[in-house]
Amino acid sequence: MSQVDHRQNANEHRAAREAHLIASEKARDLSRELKINDFHGGIHPPENKHQSTGEPIGSIPLAEDLIVPLNQHIGGTAIPLVKLGDLVKKGQKIAEADGPVSCPVHAPSSGKVVAIEPFSVPHPSGMVADCIQIRTDGRDEWCALTPLADYAHREIDEVLEQIRDCGIAGMGGAGFPTAVKLNPRGGAEIDTLIINGTECEPYITADDMLMRERASEIIGGVEILAHLLDQPERVLIGIEDNKPEAIKAMKQAAVGTRFHVVVFPTKYPSGGEKQLIEILTGREVPNEGLPANVGIVCQNVGTARAVFRAVTLGEPLISRVTTVVGESLERQRNIEVPLGTPIRHILEHHGLDRKQLQRIVIGGPMMGYTIEDENAPVVKTTNCILAPTNNELPPPPPAQACIRCGLCAEVCPARLLPQQLYWYARAEDREKLQAYNLFDCIECGACSYVCPSSIPLVQYYRAAKGDIREARLEKEKADRARERFEYRKLRLEKAEQEKEAKRLARKKAAEEARRQREQNADTPEAKAAKEESDVVAAALARVKAKQATPEQQLARAQRTLTSAEHRVERMQSKLNEAEEAQKPQLEAQLKTAELKLKEAREKLAETEKLAASAPVQQTPSAEQSEPTVTQDKLTVAGASSSAAGAAIEKAKAAAAARASMSPQEKLATEIDALKKRVEKAEARLIKAREEDDPNTGAFETALEKMQGKLQEKLTQQSQNGNGSGE
Repeated sequence: MSQVDHRQNANEHRAAREAHLIASEKARDLSRELKINDFHGGIHPPENKHQSTGEPIGSIPLAEDLIVPLNQHIGGTAIPLVKLGDLVKKGQKIAEADGPVSCPVHAPSSGKVVAIEPFSVPHPSGMVADCIQIRTDGRDEWCALTPLADYAHREIDEVLEQIRDCGIAGMGGAGFPTAVKLNPRGGAEIDTLIINGTECEPYITADDMLMRERASEIIGGVEILAHLLDQPERVLIGIEDNKPEAIKAMKQAAVGTRFHVVVFPTKYPSGGEKQLIEILTGREVPNEGLPANVGIVCQNVGTARAVFRAVTLGEPLISRVTTVVGESLERQRNIEVPLGTPIRHILEHHGLDRKQLQRIVIGGPMMGYTIEDENAPVVKTTNCILAPTNNELPPPPPAQACIRCGLCAEVCPARLLPQQLYWYARAEDREKLQAYNLFDCIECGACSYVCPSSIPLVQYYRAAKGDIREARLEKEKADRARERFEYRKLRLEKAEQEKEAKRLARKKAAEEARRQREQNADTPEAKAAKEESDVVAAALARVKAKQATPEQQLARAQRTLTSAEHRVERMQSKLNEAEEAQKPQLEAQLKTAELKLKEAREKLAETEKLAASAPVQQTPSAEQSEPTVTQDKLTVAGASSSAAGAAIEKAKAAAAARASMSPQEKLATEIDALKKRVEKAEARLIKAREEDDPNTGAFETALEKMQGKLQEKLTQQSQNGNGSGE
């Protein structure tokens, strides 16, 4: 190695050491500056967390059928990519995201698609939603995975697309798509990343056990999150002080990083996003605002682990750690369970005693909700399945009248007035509810917990929120419909104005042309226009002359009568030979034919009267004359046949003459005919403009088409001439 190389390596080592010292100094300064804050209100309900932390994270046998909902998150429902009978592998994408705020869905195990239809899903309303049912094959065979190697040197959008494609959504709250949350819009500058390991809800220990046993994966995910947010100034991992094992594991995993594990006193609901932000930073998220509005992004520890596995292993989100707890179960613990596993299957493998079971709660006793259908599946946000007994979680007593004690306002972590919201919710006063910041309510249940009258306040707030959201959607639909109507009205008015302007312009042009003709009546151009007008008049006269003569009308009436007579005879013959079942229908047809025969006879009589009163037509020759209208109908028919024969012979002669022409002669003939048609069309257009005919536009279009055809023929003639000359 040369002296230059030694010097360069020494400089790089010195720079790296200085950068490390600066980072360490910043970390020490941050630790000194970090202050634990408190939030308004809060309560201390019994934790009941020891029941499910006695053994490591386990697993259960794979269910025979997995019910995978197409929407397990906030946002649009995914679009299925599979159909009935398809074989899928574990991790294979089976539904594509629909829109930017949506997540794809992947197969939790290998098997066969046996249904794509609505099933019960975990929801407070007990609703059904579209799901894909997979009949597992027991092999649990993975599809090919595509990890993103060396993510630190990849484009940010590429890493975000990997997270989006793996279906990662928030696993500690409502399930907001993680890729959307990591890409804040509106120019928000993020200076703080908060990892939520609080898990303040009683009974739930999924995040606690995850931090104890998967701390290195969580820290790996935090490194990816910090990279995607352009290395924010602070990365804080917040954990309540009632999780000593998790705190120890996370601190050991964070050694050598600039991440800070921050421990703070236990109080419910410190795990709320806005409350945790206030505890760690002292900042308050604005009304109906987002943490990004104050420069913060908050993610759950389970989400961080899912991001790590998605980027480094290419593994989509197809399972999660879930707490299974309750005194009606023989075994209480945390398990890593495939998404789509029916809750009944999980409870059966934990020794459920149905005689003691009071109800099944998804989530904890404070913010959870009861489900009626045990076949509902585990989804991305299912952090706990609680199966309590009556002694453990007795049903609430009947609600009584509010005594206005004010305890609900004292414990509300969002600084709301729950009592006022309760009255306005009962009165369905949506304006007042929004004025009192109903949507700042995190539905933690603290107000219901302390209410001496046992009023289910949270249920009122949830129902009121749903009504307001529905009213907003209806208003948006009405606004869009009104906008479409107004736009259509303006468009029609504009079209009508343009049409009127064109009509006035045509009228003005016609009047101007008329004045010019009157001023130049004796000019050669005026005479030529008059001749063209005479040509059109002569053509119209010829058309009128070709209308049916009395002889032709009489012959037509005779043919109609003969046809009607023959039809009556045929129908009579069919009726005589028909069976009894067919006779009613044939009799009706016979009556119709007889009516038409009667009409034909009346028409013939009327035509004969008109022909008798018409003058006899004679030819210019004195030696031959046309048959009169009083002659026999055979003579008239013969005359018509002679005229038709003459026309046929004339057409044959023209066809024979055309067949003997050369291609150049045929082309010249077509050009002459087109020129005559163009001249006639121009004359017709001039006349229409003078008379302000409403069909002037159609005449203009027809003339343009004929002129185009004529130009094509002339071009073809010119090319043929050039070709023959060469």
